[in-house]
Amino acid sequence: MSTKIAIIGAGSAVFSLNLIRDLCLTPNLAGSTVSMVDIDESRLNAAHDLCVRYADEAGIKLILEKTTDRRKALKGADFVINAALVGGHQRLKDGWKIGRKHGYRFGGSLHVMHDEGFWINYAQLKLMEEILLDILDICPNAWYMLVANPVMAGVTYLSRKYPQVKLAGFCHGYNGVRHVAKVIGLDPDEITFELPGVNHFLWLTEFRYRGRDAFPLLDQWIKEKSEEYFRTCGTCDGMGPKAIDLYKTFGAFPIGDTGNPGGGAWPFWHHVNEEIQRRFQEDPEEWYEGYFRHCAKEVEQIKEVANDRSRKVMEVFPPQHSHETMVSFIESIACDVPRVLILNIQNDAEYVPGIPRDFQVEVPCYVSAIGIEGIRTKGLPKPLISYILRDRVAPVEMELYAFENRSYEHLVQLVLMDPWTRSREQAEALIEEIMSLPYLADMKEHYRK
Repeated sequence: MSTKIAIIGAGSAVFSLNLIRDLCLTPNLAGSTVSMVDIDESRLNAAHDLCVRYADEAGIKLILEKTTDRRKALKGADFVINAALVGGHQRLKDGWKIGRKHGYRFGGSLHVMHDEGFWINYAQLKLMEEILLDILDICPNAWYMLVANPVMAGVTYLSRKYPQVKLAGFCHGYNGVRHVAKVIGLDPDEITFELPGVNHFLWLTEFRYRGRDAFPLLDQWIKEKSEEYFRTCGTCDGMGPKAIDLYKTFGAFPIGDTGNPGGGAWPFWHHVNEEIQRRFQEDPEEWYEGYFRHCAKEVEQIKEVANDRSRKVMEVFPPQHSHETMVSFIESIACDVPRVLILNIQNDAEYVPGIPRDFQVEVPCYVSAIGIEGIRTKGLPKPLISYILRDRVAPVEMELYAFENRSYEHLVQLVLMDPWTRSREQAEALIEEIMSLPYLADMKEHYRK
């Protein structure tokens, strides 16, 4: 197999190892070239070394390259994976600290107290577009695979502006349906489902187990076993009190990041004060602290394995599929192995009725050597479409308008949409302090008054 895959942001050793592990478990892709790119050379070297060791241990032939030169990596690429996060997690934390100072809190704050904060998205959208322009120049037939957030804004922006590019967004949040199945005692490998929506706002509307409707099983579990589960589950659990409350309210079940902090802890009304959060067993602050602790632990684990060459990498990272979609997508396209995958694409054929046709949706897609063919879903209840339009589509449209037009005024309007904004003065004070961070000088220039 002569397929070439370029990974931008490959210094994230855990992400790269997961990708290499999935490649090693995909015989059709043996012999592929993987070009790993990162601006942090030390992290790149460590990630590359571990991936080489993993492939050697697995006995799979992969040509693993490394470079800090993105354009060099793109030469001859068939697939370009963008997994880069500009500035890392520290930029999130810096912005959130300022947000708290100005009266913002987690809970429906989709562009401030969220990992898709407006200052994060600015840098990410710039990088996404820069990579895309390089692809058009160097490998115009390559598939551009957006993995790093903001997937929703990124797919929407790039699909509109560059319709000629072969583009898809990827998110593992839909795997939350497997958590639902496990908790209620079903084998996740024997469920079928439909969960239409937009990125980080997916709702389970069709749920079958071995060919039969599984919603009655879910309802029975809620009635008979949910209270017992609540006593032991952690904060912000995908089967916790908040998820059950949303299911009872809307008649569809929230999946993955729809209601958890990774998707902005929507909706705000479950987070208006500490008492209500405790009632629904929600604590976004602790959830994110746990996430950062987990990331730090993984980094330390990677360092230990990297520094001990006598240790087998496969002992720490057993040869098990990650349930990520990227390698399955590459195999389907490169080797013509047709399958249905959940992807983020433009809603150009109204795959989710009620969402604008030029906006991103997350839907099942038939993928083969022909390309991507979105599958039209049965859609969502009208109340949920209303919330998508208000809380997801409208803010992203405002953000993209501000970004494209370098408009400070519309950046202010974006922050005014936040449920925790009480005045224009509050919004402007937040924006000014965040854009005064030393590494955001170019953003301040971009949105110069």
